[in-house]
Amino acid sequence: MYKISSLVIIFGSFLLILSIINIITANQVNPTLVRAETISGMASIALITIGYLWTEINPKQPSKANLDGKEGFELCKKLTDDQRNELAWGSKQILTATAASTVLIYWDNKVILRRGLISEKIFEPGEICKRSIDQNRLISLVNTELFPGRDEFDGVLNNLPAVIVYPLKNRGLTIVGGWSKRSFTNSDEKWISGWSDKLYVLLSK
Repeated sequence: MYKISSLVIIFGSFLLILSIINIITANQVNPTLVRAETISGMASIALITIGYLWTEINPKQPSKANLDGKEGFELCKKLTDDQRNELAWGSKQILTATAASTVLIYWDNKVILRRGLISEKIFEPGEICKRSIDQNRLISLVNTELFPGRDEFDGVLNNLPAVIVYPLKNRGLTIVGGWSKRSFTNSDEKWISGWSDKLYVLLSK
């Protein structure tokens, strides 16, 4: 789709340039030529506009970042079977149904789950995580390059291009890292939020 819209823009621009050259190099300007050039120019501009609108509707998909991590699944052994099963099921769904590259669950001052691409670094919540807990709301960093505090997520995985942080009330966090910038949709955010609320109830028992 992106290639087609680019071709439409190029073709429209080409026709517009030809139309301009034609009117400039004409030996005689008459009403018939003016009408033809006006129609040609309007058609070219319409093609260019359609091409740009098409690009907005079907944007180019961002490429995956080359993330430095190893595939793994680490789960706290001190949890109940129900809690472990829920963590295993939910993290798998997030990794398979969204553009997530890694999932980390932080509960009562310790990491109880890492899954996907994982790091051996110690994770400690920073200012962004603390703000999410204090305001009790999801924080989505669609492009971590724009946020000075992104280093706090290096404990999850180095140089994550996008991150979702969701508070488990005041007791923990669900942190999901993406494969690329702007990789998460509104539906992804709702799914992660809903599952995290369910997880909080289960972990609190």
